[in-house]
Amino acid sequence: MAAKINNAVILPTVNQVFQLVLHPFDNLISMGSLLDNILVSIIRVLVGYFFAVCLAIPLGILMGYYGLMFKLFNTFLGLFRPIPPLAWVPLVLAWFGISSFATLLGVEQGEVYIYLNNLKISMVFIIFIGAFYPVLTSSIYGVKAVRKTLIDSARVLGASESDIFLKILIPSAAPSIVNGMRIGLGVAWMCLVSAEMLPGSLSGVGYLITHAYTVARTDIVIAGMISIGVVGALLDWLFRLLEDRKFKWQRLAR
Repeated sequence: MAAKINNAVILPTVNQVFQLVLHPFDNLISMGSLLDNILVSIIRVLVGYFFAVCLAIPLGILMGYYGLMFKLFNTFLGLFRPIPPLAWVPLVLAWFGISSFATLLGVEQGEVYIYLNNLKISMVFIIFIGAFYPVLTSSIYGVKAVRKTLIDSARVLGASESDIFLKILIPSAAPSIVNGMRIGLGVAWMCLVSAEMLPGSLSGVGYLITHAYTVARTDIVIAGMISIGVVGALLDWLFRLLEDRKFKWQRLAR
């Protein structure tokens, strides 16, 4: 098809694209290598994802266990659940502008500044929103699915609330929580491209794709898309591997 069209701007050849994918260390349009931009993107995703997991799992466990907590937060959080992460962009820009973690921590120079300056607060927030709700929902569901007979039996035998949380609720809900974390990471990775299109971004595979489009380098655009797909599939595979190794008992119990 590319040979018939004979226009690399519309559709580059397979060889052009795979030359870029197979040489990830080569400098691309003065923006660093494909691998460098992928690593920057992965760091951004993991930071936003880390904050989402740290908030969503404890909140989800509490909402799943305590009915009052569920009533207090479910309606409020449910109002924001249908809003796509991309819709937050104008508001996030108004709140944070192009501030980065370097600005937040007061770092103004040095090698640490370079890394922290790549972590724009607006980008991390968009990724955070994308990952938060899948993890929260799965955590609530996992805790609510725990059989009440287990909890009641533990109380009769003198278990404290901490024992119930640590020895019954969390282990029983863990498969559902991990599945939510897997989905949340996938959504966070998908939010990456929109996050890296925000003002102030000068690196990352999303920005690389956007900038390559402006200079008519469609081969780089497609190579970046392939990279996003490969990294996303690899992250998903790692979670499935964790599920298969740590939660075999769940399949055996069915």
